[in-house]
Amino acid sequence: MNKQDFLSYCLEVFGTSPDYPFDEDFETAVLRHADNRKWYAIVMRVPRRKFGLRSDEVIDVVNLKLPTEMFGSFDASDGVYPAYHMNKHHWISVLLPDAPEDIVHFLTNVSFEATRAKKKRTKTAQ
Repeated sequence: MNKQDFLSYCLEVFGTSPDYPFDEDFETAVLRHADNRKWYAIVMRVPRRKFGLRSDEVIDVVNLKLPTEMFGSFDASDGVYPAYHMNKHHWISVLLPDAPEDIVHFLTNVSFEATRAKKKRTKTAQ
């Protein structure tokens, strides 16, 4: 999968288009919820070496938020690593060229749900 495939998936499934919030950086794309503006994904260009790999090739990587109970369920064989440049207790990095498409889709869906606005409870009369 590449960046454009990923962005197309997010537009089709979640109706979200990328936001480029960093001055003079037109490659790093953030995907947000429309209602609460929370990020559910950030796509960056990162050298493989940042993940402990023996290559300086720069690739598309997406950071996604996961519930803590899911950590450890995926690993490098799935193209999933501790988050680059974000809190490693809440975020993972998925190397788009290495990860199977179904895993990218699944993890993106989980991240979208994990960052969605919480519904407010209303008191009911008894």
